[in-house]
Amino acid sequence: MPISRIAIGTADELTHPGALKAALAEFFCTFIFVFAGQGSGMAYSKMTSGGPATPAGLIAAALAHAFALFVAVSVGANISGGHVNPAVTFGAFVGGNITLLRGVLYWIAQLLGSTVACVLLRFSTGGLETGTFGLSAGVGVLEAVVMEMVMTFGLVYTVYATAVDPKRGSLGTIAPIAIGSIVGANILVGGAFDGASMNPAVSFGPALVSWSWRHQWVYWLGPLSGGAVAGLVYEIFFISNTHEPLSAVVDY
Repeated sequence: MPISRIAIGTADELTHPGALKAALAEFFCTFIFVFAGQGSGMAYSKMTSGGPATPAGLIAAALAHAFALFVAVSVGANISGGHVNPAVTFGAFVGGNITLLRGVLYWIAQLLGSTVACVLLRFSTGGLETGTFGLSAGVGVLEAVVMEMVMTFGLVYTVYATAVDPKRGSLGTIAPIAIGSIVGANILVGGAFDGASMNPAVSFGPALVSWSWRHQWVYWLGPLSGGAVAGLVYEIFFISNTHEPLSAVVDY
């Protein structure tokens, strides 16, 4: 059972060169993802003079995030596993595939990467506002939490199926493509309702830079819950208790 493999880790892990190198990789991966994804939204807003979101804008956002995540996961795969998302890290933790302390390092790096990306975007665009996540008219907080939970479940389930499962074989080579694709598809589904974050770091950076925290908790509770459920479901039902040991870092 995954619960038996959950580990806190040791204090030495916080200063171990390998763990610090992995955290640095997560910083850069998340920076790359947020800079491209958030930047695409800012560019669209500038080209349309800040007009309302349109179907074309939603498609552009989906493609930008899908491509950016494909790259971000790929460049971090051999160092940290390319989580790029606190919800993915949390899902790996509850499944017993990463220690809590290493996960905390990843979280700090991911949040910093997102924040730095938003600061640089705001500076390099002449002070344009970074877009924060919010709920559309008629969408309540409960509906948004469920939406974020379901979308993140699909994302983390895809991570497990293509990257974590020891039986993945050659499927692991297309993991970054599959992970980027599910995020792009989910944006087409949830983008018009709550912005389709699926990633606490993606919502945290813009909120901090713009100092706008309305409904921020939705973009933590939903993704973390969905990631945890996906990790437990896949570990319990699809990964045998006798599978080969997994390293502390999810290896894509």
